[in-house]
Amino acid sequence: MIKIIRNTKYIRTFLALTFVGAATVACTGLQVASESTAQDSAAAPTAKVVLTSEVEWTHLNPKRGDKAPKAGTLWGDRSGTGPTGFLLKPADGFESPPHIHNVSYRGVVIRGVIHNDDPDAADMWMPAGSFWTQPKGEVHITAAKGTDALAYIEIEEGPYLVLPSKEAFDSGERPVNVDESNIVWLDASDITWIEQPGSSASANGPKAAFLWGHTQEGQLNGTLVKLPAGFSGTINSHGATFRAVVIKGQPRYQLPGEADVKTLEPGSYFSAKGKSVHRIASKPGEESIIYVRTDGRYDVLPAK
Repeated sequence: MIKIIRNTKYIRTFLALTFVGAATVACTGLQVASESTAQDSAAAPTAKVVLTSEVEWTHLNPKRGDKAPKAGTLWGDRSGTGPTGFLLKPADGFESPPHIHNVSYRGVVIRGVIHNDDPDAADMWMPAGSFWTQPKGEVHITAAKGTDALAYIEIEEGPYLVLPSKEAFDSGERPVNVDESNIVWLDASDITWIEQPGSSASANGPKAAFLWGHTQEGQLNGTLVKLPAGFSGTINSHGATFRAVVIKGQPRYQLPGEADVKTLEPGSYFSAKGKSVHRIASKPGEESIIYVRTDGRYDVLPAK
């Protein structure tokens, strides 16, 4: 059910909006090779939940101390050599000096608005649900507005370092900034891994947006999943690893084999290794958006 329908309608939609699909990888050159898949698989726990309230915060750039945003690791180790996912918490009005990074990264805005671009570029404030990439070696600034601004950051290799502009280099990658309003959502009429048993595709059913990577088995990819208000069902993962971060809403989540139900606030994280079933439900009157990183197929199945 994860297989994308290869129909003309979907191909036209996908090609017309390649900045949120496979061309994101082609334009940015972010590493999604099999080596990353192997590292990711080895690092993943069997099943794990990290609530936003449980995250331990440190300075993103220790050299700048309190002037730097706070960072909280969800998985991996950004000071190590493998892939990592962490939360970025900038202060209201934060604006970094021009700088570069030694590695490329992806970002999803969770709260507040964030600007990330060339130092001379006009402001482009990206609201919650927006997606961007930052190529290694490229000079840029990052700014934020909002008393509780928050974003999810993901790298394919570490360590994550902040370096001066004078060390800039051209990696051949190019940045991507996609405002939330330009995200393309697909439903069961476009793709087969969202199931709506006994009924035709509905505007009120689960939806997905393809951000990067390839959905073939064994290939890393990133998608957004939108669960409508009142949704109750499962996300069934078939890959070696499954990692998910709540971007919007406060879905209720049940760990496999446990009776307790946890409320996942934005920024919360859940994961599993190997085939797994994730029981999840949106609150009545509130939709949920979840960022999913996996290296295989997964299905979104409403409860029957």
